[in-house]
Amino acid sequence: MEKEPITVTGLEKLKNELDECKKIKRPKVIAAIAEARAHGDLKENAEYHAAKEEQAKIEGRIVAINDIIARANVIDITKLEKKDIVVFGSTVFLFDLENNQKKTYKIVGKDEADIKKNYIYFKSPIGKALIGKNKKDIVEVQTPAGQRSFEISDVKYI
Repeated sequence: MEKEPITVTGLEKLKNELDECKKIKRPKVIAAIAEARAHGDLKENAEYHAAKEEQAKIEGRIVAINDIIARANVIDITKLEKKDIVVFGSTVFLFDLENNQKKTYKIVGKDEADIKKNYIYFKSPIGKALIGKNKKDIVEVQTPAGQRSFEISDVKYI
């Protein structure tokens, strides 16, 4: 079983989701199944089949979250020595040299990655290019949109 790095915040979110699945979603779907059963013939009962399908999704997610937590290698970035080096969990402030725009990314694990929040997977093209680099370094990244150049303006361990 290979360990997966995860931030403290990411682990907390997973634990909260697991708690919600077990204490809220699971009892709701069990009640929905019981109610659908009370309607009679299960072969043609769409409510029953929909509730059973939802139950399978919830149980599958519970198993997946438990697996992620079991394999989690929690990294608390706030306890690392500050050296202006991009590492897992750090927040990187970039300056895009092509379009003169500022970008900010947090380097996270697979289960935390969310481009809408600018959380990028450490094994993504940008994540791989940034890991190990220092403040003020110029980074060349091959993205799906083509070659991009960034200057690392700052690295924070927050």
